[in-house]
Amino acid sequence: MPPMKPLIRTIHLWAGLVFGTILVLQGLTGTVIGWRHELDAWLNPGLLSVAPPASKVAGAEARPAPSEVSAVAARLAKDPAYGRPDTLFLPEVHGDVYVAWYRPAKPASNWEQGVTRQVMVDPANLAVLGERNWGEAGLSRPLLMPTLFHLHRYLMAGDAGKVIIAVQGVALALLALTGIVVWWPKMTLSAFWHAITIRRGSNWAKFSFQLHRAAGFYTAPVLLVLAFSGVYFNMPDWVKPAIQAVAPLSKNEKAVNADSESAARIDAGQAMAAAQARYPAGRVSRIGIPGKPEQPYEVRVRQPGELRHGPGATRVSIDAGNGAVLRTVDPLAARGGDWFVSTLYPLHTGEAFGLAGRILISIVGLTPLAFFITGIVVWIKFRRKPAKRGAAGKAVAQRAPAPAAPALQRTAQR
Repeated sequence: MPPMKPLIRTIHLWAGLVFGTILVLQGLTGTVIGWRHELDAWLNPGLLSVAPPASKVAGAEARPAPSEVSAVAARLAKDPAYGRPDTLFLPEVHGDVYVAWYRPAKPASNWEQGVTRQVMVDPANLAVLGERNWGEAGLSRPLLMPTLFHLHRYLMAGDAGKVIIAVQGVALALLALTGIVVWWPKMTLSAFWHAITIRRGSNWAKFSFQLHRAAGFYTAPVLLVLAFSGVYFNMPDWVKPAIQAVAPLSKNEKAVNADSESAARIDAGQAMAAAQARYPAGRVSRIGIPGKPEQPYEVRVRQPGELRHGPGATRVSIDAGNGAVLRTVDPLAARGGDWFVSTLYPLHTGEAFGLAGRILISIVGLTPLAFFITGIVVWIKFRRKPAKRGAAGKAVAQRAPAPAAPALQRTAQR
């Protein structure tokens, strides 16, 4: 064994023991929330689903008209029970609803989970279907999927939870890298084959060792991607220097309106129309509504061919005064570090490879539990093995006659 391998094995062992529980939680919640939208709609049909419009097929892509978006935003803004939303999520397919998000109150501490009010609106008649608090912990149907999401992303612990999850991402990368070193077999075909297969007839300890080793070989590349992207989502400043060392990143400067003093303002529907004019083939998925005079509308668009599904990753900043396009972030035109960053979310969720990718990520989400169980079994086995050898050697020594006994007996006879 190379001199460094025992040390790397020890690092791998203790990283698994220390971070194993949280990695299992992250894996299991990730497996579920990979299907969050489908499961949420299934659990809450009266809140998140409506009958599709006449002559429209349920599940077919929806492209609401700007006038409809203006009507929904105005309906909420005029109602004192709701008021102006912070962001408006548009229906993705026929049968979906509008979801209005309201800016959450600032948490009292970094450990407190922020709670965002969500209000659901029927596109057909602008009726409010209900609401829920996104970020509030609970196991009821409306709160179950949001709770699992916030456990996965923040550990239900706000900004402090983001730091913990980022540290866990570093630990996952460390486990994957040290695992590759520990796994590395001799450079023979037979040794390599034994290192990536599970053989029949093994006892539970040997099976656990073979499963741990082989599964680690197959999943290590995916786990490294999940680890890196997870760190970036929570603590981007930790990894941006590494990205910039390889490829340049554009500065993320905030766009501002040309004239923040003017009382004239376009509405959400007009901002949507301006974004559609820039990307006519794209589908507008959400609209960030400005809350301050200098803030523009922030419109999210999904263009055909984007790796990210659902809302897409194209962003358009629209001047709230004159409707001009102030800035765009286009993943299809991105290069270098910007392109790399745009791939992280669809790779993390698996949607970059369609349904097959999402299924793969869901399966990989189960592996931390398998690694934790098999790792403990192997660890216990190896801890007992030296003790058994020592006990067996002691028993043999006790049963064997002392080599000097015959000579002592002859001396006594003389």
